Amino acid sequence: MKIALLDDYLAAAPHAADWNRLGAGATVTAFERPFASTADLVAAVADVDVVVAMRERTPLGADVLARLPALRLLVTTGMRNAAIDMAAARRLGIDVCGTDMLPTPTAELAWGLILSLARRIGEQDAALRRGVWQTALGTVLAGKRLGVVGLGKLGAQMARIGRAFGMEVVAWSANLTDEKAAAAGARRVEKGELFATADVVSVHLVLSDRSRGIVDAAAIAAMKKTAFLVNTSRAGLVDMEALGAALEAGAIAGAGLDVFDVEPLAADDPILRWPRTVLTPHLGYVTEESWRVAYGQALEAIEAWAKGTPVRLLNPV
Repeated sequence: MKIALLDDYLAAAPHAADWNRLGAGATVTAFERPFASTADLVAAVADVDVVVAMRERTPLGADVLARLPALRLLVTTGMRNAAIDMAAARRLGIDVCGTDMLPTPTAELAWGLILSLARRIGEQDAALRRGVWQTALGTVLAGKRLGVVGLGKLGAQMARIGRAFGMEVVAWSANLTDEKAAAAGARRVEKGELFATADVVSVHLVLSDRSRGIVDAAAIAAMKKTAFLVNTSRAGLVDMEALGAALEAGAIAGAGLDVFDVEPLAADDPILRWPRTVLTPHLGYVTEESWRVAYGQALEAIEAWAKGTPVRLLNPV
């Protein structure tokens, strides 16, 4: 059995699970860099039986899957992956299985971005290394309003932590009820009120046709000049052109971004020149603990599939 581990940017996947459990007949190959083209991807994995995909880093659409005749099992870290054509995989006889992912690391990173923005940590670190002592005043979070867009597992964690900081927490999503918001320690408000009154807006929605661009130009324009926007979910949720314009104009105080339309972000991308930003390279789930869970369960999924009893099947017949 030939197994390919895709997009292992940190060369960590081979050490995150005991792949030797698969026996001497299995070969496991990790690819550490994104493929430059679909042709390169197909050439690299054309003869593999199993592909383990790290979230949505590599698109695996119908055109790609049809060119992988040996592929019979596709394991994605996480229980959803919009970059995989599930229906096409089923038509081609490819099972797709998922894994759990820890919810806490992304919320922790979101708070890292919030704190970096509020206390201007990156800016002050850089100034200190240049020999300059104190260059700007920070912002206190206690007593301010946190607006959570999307109150699922991650959003609820954000709400709890926000309350621990002494913040008032409000939340909005299309189907959020007063009762669900209250259970998470938040108060449900309409979208317009959230963006117009929150001091920090943190986005935690799943990207779909309905949610794409939900943080639109009007929502960004409604934000206070002193407010911060943080996005650790998907770039497609935010009108990035409008966000860039708002930052350039000083219409909002800053933005913390962990996700981008094209990843990895190109070295000459204009986003890198936006002012008042803290940028991280999609690190929300990139932790040692997350890797052990994801790749440990990927190994478990391969073992179960080999025995004819696949687990966490995402595209059942």
